[in-house]
Amino acid sequence: MSTVIGTTGLVKRYGRLRAVDGIDLDVRAGDVYGFLGANGSGKTTTVRMLLGLVLPTAGEVRLLGEPMPKAARRVLPRVGALVEGPAHYGHLSGRANLALVDAAGPGGSRRTRRARIESVLEQVGLAGVGRKPTRAYSLGMRQRLGLAAALLRRPELLVLDEPTNGLDPQGITEIRDLLLQLNREGTTVFLSSHLLAEVEQMCTRIGVLDRGRLVLQDELARLTAPTGATVVETAEPDRVRAALDGRVLSVAAGRAVVRGADPAEVNAALVAAGVPVRGLALERPSLEEVVLAAARTSADRVDAPGERGRR
Repeated sequence: MSTVIGTTGLVKRYGRLRAVDGIDLDVRAGDVYGFLGANGSGKTTTVRMLLGLVLPTAGEVRLLGEPMPKAARRVLPRVGALVEGPAHYGHLSGRANLALVDAAGPGGSRRTRRARIESVLEQVGLAGVGRKPTRAYSLGMRQRLGLAAALLRRPELLVLDEPTNGLDPQGITEIRDLLLQLNREGTTVFLSSHLLAEVEQMCTRIGVLDRGRLVLQDELARLTAPTGATVVETAEPDRVRAALDGRVLSVAAGRAVVRGADPAEVNAALVAAGVPVRGLALERPSLEEVVLAAARTSADRVDAPGERGRR
């Protein structure tokens, strides 16, 4: 599978601060890639370097197989991006703003401009806004307009920084469904977000950034695979320990975790012992648990004196 976004030893320094510290991203064709990290971890700086908006201090960036920013004029017409909120002219309508975006960028066909604008407004749920100036848009509407601008050229790659910022739950669901549909149609999606629940529902692969370092990068399905244990929901968890002595990994209010990846076998053993069972499920780590564990591992590492020069 071809690499759509690749970085090697990517570094960005601001004085003594290393905002991005030697990261190697690997985003493959067809991915919905979730780029995760706390505020200040370096996510937006990384995204800006990917798009050639900020020059790296060291390292290399390749987008769609081409070096950036050297090949920006060839590459960027094939990329849709929404970074740090959409820019717009407040006195103009959404349609007029999109027409200016399309006219300013390379490769936009004037002949098809109106049809493409109507299509993307429909996609993001703004088809009915009429001539309302964008200064009267809500934050969520402005975010939708920014996404519409990113979709104008039917990009091969979408690079999005917090695309659901300001949206209500219905809007978040609509944008999630749209991104998944675009991905099914062949668009690779690189999504920077702090909304772990949304990432968990959408993404196929994730990267976790902590204090400028990429501390985890893998398939989401692998990271959240069953652990080999079964979670038992019961009103009497202490009786689970008594019935399955030696197999119980933990007990808490209303639940017990039992070694064994066959819930039917666990259930049969508990029923035979007369233990009431309300439910059983394979134990899987949540994305939140995966991200926190990766961040803790990074925090526990001791750097050589002066290695980072940032704290």
